[in-house]
Amino acid sequence: MSTVEIMGMLPHRFPFMLVDRVIDNKVGPDGVQEVTAIKAVTINEPFFPGHFPNHPIMPGVLIIEALAQACALLVFRPHPTGDKWKFYILGIDGARFRKPVLPGATLILKGRLLKQRSTFLTFDCKAYIGDELACEAEIMAQMVQ
Repeated sequence: MSTVEIMGMLPHRFPFMLVDRVIDNKVGPDGVQEVTAIKAVTINEPFFPGHFPNHPIMPGVLIIEALAQACALLVFRPHPTGDKWKFYILGIDGARFRKPVLPGATLILKGRLLKQRSTFLTFDCKAYIGDELACEAEIMAQMVQ
């Protein structure tokens, strides 16, 4: 899924669109829906001048947001009216930040749908830099029209 296709599904725009590309959106061998997406982290990100001057690090909350956006792309389907779904984070459990995300990193965002009850969803999420785990969390969310 390209950036243009992502923009057709998510309401986010610069500077808050945090998924650049979806490279895999599938049902895994165990029947669970999975997504793999990419966020290229450049020095031009609007948060780096203030987080932190002379030591730029991507804020953890924005890594969680990037994971949530990737998960939204896993479950969203175009709405018949053409309206975009909204995806509200309801909770975050077990968030751990294992490695700082610095300018030049390519974040690999992975999400697995653990359960869905109506419009309420729970995802297992992990963000990697190469093979190294940078962040993990369980994200609870709701889809709203």
